[in-house]
Amino acid sequence: MKNEYVIGLDYGSDSVRAVLVNSESGGEVASEVHWYKRWMEKKYCNPSINQFRQHPLDHIEGLEFTIKAVMEKSNVRPEDVKGICIDTTGSSPVPVAKDGTPLALVDGFMENPNAMMVLWKDHTAIKEAEQINELGATWGGENFTKYVGGIYSSEWFWAKIAHVVKEDEKVMNNAFTWMEHCDLMTYLLIEDKDLRTFKRSRCAAGHKAMWHESWGGLPPKEFLKKLHPYLADLRENLYEETFTSNEIAGKLSKIWADKLGLTTDTVIAVGTFDAHSGAVGAKIDEHALVRVMGTSTCDIMVAANKEIEGKTIKGICGQVDGSVIPGLIGLEAGQSAFGDLLAWFKDVLSWPIDNLVLKSDILSEQQKIDLRKEIEDNFIKELSEAAESIPLSESIPTALDWINGRRTPDADQNLKSAISSLSLGTKAPHIFKALVNAICFGSKKIADRFQEEGVQINSVIGIGGVARKSPFIMQTLANVMNMPIKVAASDQAPALGAAIYAAVASGIYSNVVEASQYMGSEFEAEYHPQHEAVSVYQQLMESYSELGGFIENSIKNK
Repeated sequence: MKNEYVIGLDYGSDSVRAVLVNSESGGEVASEVHWYKRWMEKKYCNPSINQFRQHPLDHIEGLEFTIKAVMEKSNVRPEDVKGICIDTTGSSPVPVAKDGTPLALVDGFMENPNAMMVLWKDHTAIKEAEQINELGATWGGENFTKYVGGIYSSEWFWAKIAHVVKEDEKVMNNAFTWMEHCDLMTYLLIEDKDLRTFKRSRCAAGHKAMWHESWGGLPPKEFLKKLHPYLADLRENLYEETFTSNEIAGKLSKIWADKLGLTTDTVIAVGTFDAHSGAVGAKIDEHALVRVMGTSTCDIMVAANKEIEGKTIKGICGQVDGSVIPGLIGLEAGQSAFGDLLAWFKDVLSWPIDNLVLKSDILSEQQKIDLRKEIEDNFIKELSEAAESIPLSESIPTALDWINGRRTPDADQNLKSAISSLSLGTKAPHIFKALVNAICFGSKKIADRFQEEGVQINSVIGIGGVARKSPFIMQTLANVMNMPIKVAASDQAPALGAAIYAAVASGIYSNVVEASQYMGSEFEAEYHPQHEAVSVYQQLMESYSELGGFIENSIKNK
């Protein structure tokens, strides 16, 4: 087994990373990151209307660069790489032409944002999501939102497609089908290019496209037609069955084998979402809540069918059989902004630095470069240290974490953030601490909802950059949630989880649980609640709930 390797390819919001993993130990042999060029240039996006689009070329270029790089770094023989699995953000659908080409690569669409991937954080489809929710409750048939928490989100598949085709008739007329990002990248790699038989991701379909076994797959044409006639026609060009990521989507094509320096014997596993693979990389088990903590969060749990017993968990992002571990129900929740809330505050504070200091004629260009790097390296660190030093007894503002709407519990992307109880004594560290509290209070609301709905939580695992780099946030989270929180040691838990799926699909291991025990991440830290802080945070959370209720019920639509 020591000469068998697998690759996990993890597409995040800003970059893609490939990790070449030893399938026996889970050890990282080589890794490489590629930052999306067009995305970094802020192309095709308009934050003022919550439009966030990405060009498929960013993803295709990143795929080739990173996998070639890990092969060159490692000197692993091509024939020893047994499998690849791709995880991506989601829901991030992409329109595709009849021949399987992403529409943004077709003449006439190469600079059209509507022909590109609609990134998970794009919220241009709020009205379409509201239409889906209203129709689900009133159309007279099955409510197809019941397995996605009872509320369909503007972040998801059908709402985004409905919005794009209403806005752009040319895209509507040329988009033969749509694929989630994880499906598209998997499809591009395999030899068999039959769109009708291609194996679509179970986690993407179940959590974002209202696919469920009980009604035979996707919602029927009769329902979709009431949303938009195009959606009813589109259903014919989508799928009936879905597949879990321990299964084979196909073999690596000759074209891509030559590009990447691999062989056509390499197995390509069915695609998945980053949060789901991250949970697998962190050795998720029943009653463990895995928090994938980055720009947003995804909160993942798995439960036995007997525990769920046909219940539908209200206000989460879905419950899907096999979406995380085959044989168990995958449960997903999350926050639309986590690190993004702190990044927003950093951008606000940075305005005078960027527009006055770094444009000054007094400084040389080299001094500006050095100063920018020094600020970047120390900005959040200094704020965190100052915020952490504020005594628990000192008054700080109350903030909401809804800077990009609310994902769960009870999705509502119309909601906005707010800050209350400001005074002349409020300084930047006080506001920063209030924002950290807010993201932790939002996390507690999610955990409370799971437990209110009968899903027991015995442990919490944090993965991602925030979990590993910010002890202040993690200690605050432990105090707010009043339970210990372990931190996965791997920098690349989603890529590692994808590699675990690849190891099962390629036959190295018989199932995901077995593979994760050998290959999954160990833990590098554990945070315990501080008794004296727990009661203080309970009081502060009451203020958070009161402010949230006021915003939600009084002024959200003004």
